[in-house]
Amino acid sequence: MKKIIVMTMICLPFLVAAQQNKAQERQQKAAEKKAKIEQLIKQEEEGALVFQKQSTFGLNFNSDGFGFTYEHGKYKTIKKTNLWWLSLGERKDPKQYKQTNTFTGGGGAVVFFGNSYVYGKQNNFYYLRLGFGQQKLLGAKGSKNGVAVSAIYGGGLSLGMLKPYYVQVPDNSAQGTGTKDIKYTDSTASTFLDPTAIIGGSGFGKGLGEIKFVPGATTRVALRFDYGRFRETISALEVGINAEFYSQAMPILVGVNDQKKFFFNGYIALQFGRRK
Repeated sequence: MKKIIVMTMICLPFLVAAQQNKAQERQQKAAEKKAKIEQLIKQEEEGALVFQKQSTFGLNFNSDGFGFTYEHGKYKTIKKTNLWWLSLGERKDPKQYKQTNTFTGGGGAVVFFGNSYVYGKQNNFYYLRLGFGQQKLLGAKGSKNGVAVSAIYGGGLSLGMLKPYYVQVPDNSAQGTGTKDIKYTDSTASTFLDPTAIIGGSGFGKGLGEIKFVPGATTRVALRFDYGRFRETISALEVGINAEFYSQAMPILVGVNDQKKFFFNGYIALQFGRRK
């Protein structure tokens, strides 16, 4: 015990000194960062471009699905940045929902079987968007501690991708008594739309080789809230709307939107990236 106490007494000053050094290093880094930001603010007030370009990755939570966006921007003036972006995601019908088949076993227990599936879903609707536009700083130029608010606007091309949605049903043909995968067609409609005949959803890979590509156009309008505009790292929240028009109908659920070509949604996106 005495040896432990002695060793503790010997090591304690070194531990305290190490903690003090770390605290001093943190304070020094904070002071350097503050000085750099103040220098950038001064340069911008004199009319200089303090950054040349930016790149961000975004996670979009849409009112009808989700998506991912890569965006690249080139600063043209203090308030204007030219942008191009690439987005990939999936649209879902607001009426669709997943369900799982059940039956009551011995003792009244509810037993689940089969994969979950969306009843009446005809296609998975994916999109790939390429857009061009601008980011415009609104109001004041912003401060080192404030939140810079910018408007985002632009448009471009959209490629819609319809992947047939498959479900598993019993295979009662002469060749077997297992299961088979079917999609919605005129010949399978009665079985496809019979919930008592569906075992569950097919795997994601089913239908990949049958994707139908449909060209379209897209527009985007948003507000971006940038936390720390003079920092090299970007952490921003974006709230906006997207609109798309396709050259032909993009059905998702059977009988619900068979003739729908125009799609409109709202979204919230988390943006992360860097400025240079």
